[in-house]
Amino acid sequence: MSSILRTLFVALTLSASLAFAQTPASSTTPEAREAEVRAAIKAANEALIQGPRIVDIRDQAKFSLPTGMGWIPDTTAARLLRAMGNTVDDKTLAGLVVPTDGKGEWLDVIAYVNDGYVRDDDARDWKADDILESLRKGTENANATRREHGVPELEVTGWAQLPQYDSSTHRLVWAARVAHKQTGGRADNDPSVNYRTTALGRDGYLSTTLVTSESLLTADKPVADKILAGLNFVEGKRYADFNEKTDRVAEYGLAALVAGVAAKKLGLFALIAAFFAKFAKVGVLALLGAGAAFGKFFKRKPKPLPVSQPMPTTDATGTSDVPQSSAPTPSEVAPSAAQPAGNDPRNDTGAPRA
Repeated sequence: MSSILRTLFVALTLSASLAFAQTPASSTTPEAREAEVRAAIKAANEALIQGPRIVDIRDQAKFSLPTGMGWIPDTTAARLLRAMGNTVDDKTLAGLVVPTDGKGEWLDVIAYVNDGYVRDDDARDWKADDILESLRKGTENANATRREHGVPELEVTGWAQLPQYDSSTHRLVWAARVAHKQTGGRADNDPSVNYRTTALGRDGYLSTTLVTSESLLTADKPVADKILAGLNFVEGKRYADFNEKTDRVAEYGLAALVAGVAAKKLGLFALIAAFFAKFAKVGVLALLGAGAAFGKFFKRKPKPLPVSQPMPTTDATGTSDVPQSSAPTPSEVAPSAAQPAGNDPRNDTGAPRA
């Protein structure tokens, strides 16, 4: 399996805000499941929103989608995830970011978790070694479930980047190496790295998980930083807007967000790997083009906007200047090279819905 496909498989299961679990066995035939994967990928391609655009993340934030990247909205992204054998928490999934310029071998899952205001007091004296040990224990505890499903057990092998928190921007970055405990005697010479970034807000937090290989981490870090920089809470929803008297506080602090909450989400990518290992026998890998990456799959030349519809910008109030469509609905998708311009999932501010 190519490193590009591996990136796709792992990324689809590592969002800090998604509740992933293997779909229970059913009478659905492999052919029917393959057909759904095919349909889900086609739908994702058709719903793809090309950057540059302003994308609304619930009523909490705006994402400045850069040039060279594409956005798969939540509903379509959820279908894609489910087609690959997962359950998805529709309340947290915001969407997927994919490279559209053919240069990337990564995928980023963006979610918003409405758990309340996360206090960052413990970031001042946390110990990275203790957090890493918590990640390892959480992953080891989850191995019982993996054994039940007959999928490889996992282990956190170390930090790819130590947790770093910027108290001035209330943003957290960390990266962990995750590997299979059993590789059939073959060492993984280029293990996957889960590069996670978190932006704290008044009512919860935005989380992005960029999944890449260790060999590409240095090159892909700017991608993760660019995505995080493009995520900004709207006025009234920022961390500094917290009201001690009226607002809800999360049951965990920042250290637990890294060690406890994240540990429950790490490692479940093995269920996806097992799913595709089975489907390799019935042609899903061929369906995806074997070595074809999402970056190549979505490599379409962006459709230029008419002169009368300038590229979206955001004013001081956070409102996009793209004119609204005549009849937008949540199920409609933005115009792309593969879809008529009449379907545009933009809200009344002109920004595509998350």
